[in-house]
Amino acid sequence: MNGLGGLVLLSAGGTGGHVFPAEALAAELLRRGYRLAVITDRRGQAYGDTLGQLTTYRISAGGIAGRSLPARLYAAGELGLGFVQACLLLKRLSPLAVIGFGGYASVPTMAAAATVGCRTALHEQNAVLGRANRLLAARVTRIATCYAQVEHLAAAWRSKVVQTGMPVRRPILDMRERAYRPPSAEGPIRLLVLGGSQGARALSEIVPAALALLPDGLRRRIEVSQQCRPEDLDSARRAYAASGIAAILDTFFHDVPERLADAHLVIGRAGASTVAELTAVGRPSILVPYPHAIDDHQTANALAVDEAGGGWLMPQAALTPEALAARIDSLFALPESLVKAAACARASGAPDAARRLADLAGSLITSRAEVAP
Repeated sequence: MNGLGGLVLLSAGGTGGHVFPAEALAAELLRRGYRLAVITDRRGQAYGDTLGQLTTYRISAGGIAGRSLPARLYAAGELGLGFVQACLLLKRLSPLAVIGFGGYASVPTMAAAATVGCRTALHEQNAVLGRANRLLAARVTRIATCYAQVEHLAAAWRSKVVQTGMPVRRPILDMRERAYRPPSAEGPIRLLVLGGSQGARALSEIVPAALALLPDGLRRRIEVSQQCRPEDLDSARRAYAASGIAAILDTFFHDVPERLADAHLVIGRAGASTVAELTAVGRPSILVPYPHAIDDHQTANALAVDEAGGGWLMPQAALTPEALAARIDSLFALPESLVKAAACARASGAPDAARRLADLAGSLITSRAEVAP
């Protein structure tokens, strides 16, 4: 307990990739005795877990990338209004530090924090610096990264960078000590298929078709847990039933930590949270980056896992049922390759990322106190 009741503000919104690290940091900072609050945009959904217990302030914000000119102009107006709202709020709250987790929901708050003189840090979850973080990078005090190499990180900003890794939820970390064991010669083969927070239509179509092409002896051993979009559930169920594959399908799994720890192979997108959880636990994966992600950041994430030996990158453009079936067949024919990938994935994880990020927040507060009159 060393926070002495001081207030730290977290600015988060959007997808789980932004929210999950904020959740992990919040738990660590509360443990250290800090008071916390969250600032998000007006569209921000109600948080659960630790963030859901915090005071939440909502301001105006809006995304710009990939939108029409009228929509961009409207979003710019929303960002300007949010900036004014955030300035007034920060002057009233006088936080010790403000930590942003990317996405346009964080832009007004982080710009206001820099303007009113707060100590600030950005957390970048991906191997490509996001556009919102690029707008803010020159103005903040520190930039926390998950990867040693981050694209679009200007040379002038490198002195601000601290590699902390990607914080993951405690239930995921609790699975880190569960050793990976490949399937026995005749035992079940457990596949976990994750499509990100919104599921993935491509995986719902291609994975069942690929598994149906496996040799009979291998196919009969497959047990699938797959996350699907609601509109894809029925068709995926029919496809698995037709090929006689045991499958549990849902739009969301509340027990992802257990399913991840039990999996012999994971097939999924390459979002920041998915990659961090795979490497925290240490499970081999086939990663299929979402091809329409802004700046193609998922390909950079997947490439980092592939280069570390923790999994295999398969671009969606090359993901056919035949290609995926061939890859799965070859992996389970050589289980030692799965064991090696699991070990490499685990070695590249950052189980202490929440602590490192909390230490960074603490250093901001310490330096603030040193320059205070």
